Order: sequence, then structure tokens, then C-alpha cells
Amino acid sequence: MTISRLRSTLCLCTLGAAISFPSAAQTSAALPTSMAERLQALYPATRFGAVNSTPWPGVFEVVMGANLAYVDETGQYFLFGHLYDMKTQRDLTAERKDAFARVEFSSLPLADAVKEVRGTGARTLAIFSDPDCPYCRRLEVEMKSLTDLTIYTFLMPIASLHPEARSKAIAVWCSKDRVAAWHALMWRDEKISAEECPHPVDRNVALGDRLGVSGTPTLVAADGRVLPGAASNAQIEAWLARSTASAEGPVSMKSEAR
Repeated sequence: MTISRLRSTLCLCTLGAAISFPSAAQTSAALPTSMAERLQALYPATRFGAVNSTPWPGVFEVVMGANLAYVDETGQYFLFGHLYDMKTQRDLTAERKDAFARVEFSSLPLADAVKEVRGTGARTLAIFSDPDCPYCRRLEVEMKSLTDLTIYTFLMPIASLHPEARSKAIAVWCSKDRVAAWHALMWRDEKISAEECPHPVDRNVALGDRLGVSGTPTLVAADGRVLPGAASNAQIEAWLARSTASAEGPVSMKSEAR
């Protein structure tokens, strides 16, 4: 990693409207000894999660919802961006975010997903996908050549973006051959006709909400790692091959946010 890349990634900025800054009297007053207590005292209107030490002396990692930030021991200066270990070439922030985003795969209601087994089916993958999402269709085309894979596709239409997606998802689920219907729709843009039947589409949307799936496509590996966006075939192969969080940082892909 080059220093120029590091400079372009790191961003020293204020918290803006997200946090109400303390007055001079507050900063000069005696503060609680715990870093978490200190932050909460300085910014009572902000909800902080865990506060952890980092390899950078005097700098702490603070969790705020799905976001990570770094703060000095006074609680006044915040850094939003990625923290790198230049000696080991590791993106420490990406590793932490990857760990936070993990999904307990065994808890997924796989009976509510379209199941496809390719080759030996030795590798396992779940995908949250919208029938009318262009990035989902791009992903499906990219994944055509992947083999030795068991794929569980949770049909998750984003109604606010694609009003017809729900009916298409239901048609796929109610087809005699769900996998064939899914491929016909996503690979060849064929119209799927099927009588309505009991379906899990609405449950899948609710599941995505609970898991924090904010866009499609979103992939989940068997070990719980999450990969949002239309990744390439090679990127998916590399991602599936990882047994732990990568030191290379996140892969840049596109997805549709709700």
C-alpha cells in the first residue's frame, strides 16, 4: 500500500450534526476515567457502542451503530476512515467491520430460499436478491460458471425501487422448477407465469431488515461473512476461499440500496 493511497483514505473531520460538541467548560471539567463514560458525558445526545483500544497509542476505536471511528483520549478529536498497519499491510478497520457484519448462517431460514446445487455443492452461499435489480442480474450472469456450490437465494424485492419485483419473486417461488424460473428471469429476462401460492417473500424482506441488509445483491458466506454488491466471478471465488477476514480490505462493488 502506498502512502498516497493512505492519505486519500484517511479523513480527519469533525462530527458535524451527528454529535453536539461540548462547551469549553465541559472539556475543562473533571471527566470520568472510563473512555466510554467520558464520551457519553461529552456527547450525551449520541449513542455509543463499544469503545476499544487500538495499536495506535492514545487512540481508541468507538462503535456508533454500523460506523467505526477513532478518537483521542480527550474525546475531542475524531477520525473517520481506515486505520492501516503498514508493516503487515493490513486494513484494520476493514477487518473490524467485516467481523461486525457477520451473520449467523445456521440461523438463516433456508427453507425460505430458492436452493440450487451445482457440482458437488461443497461450498455454501446465501444471496439476498431482487428480481428487478440490475446489479442482481449482473451478479447472476457473473456466477454462471461457478461450480461445486450450494446457493440459497432469498427473494427480497425492494418495492420502493421496483414495484413489480414482488409479483415476479412470487412467480419464481410458485413455479414448478424454481431454479429454472429464476435463471430464465435473471439470465434471459423471460416473463415468469405461475399461480400464486403460499410464499416467503414478505418474510424474506423482514429477514433482510433484521439482518441489516440495506441493498441487493448481498452475499453471505457459510462462515457469516457478508459481501454486498455485484462482485465479479474472480472476486467471489477469492472471497469464498477466505477462511478469515481478508487483510486486503473490502472489494469495491455496486449494489442497489433501499
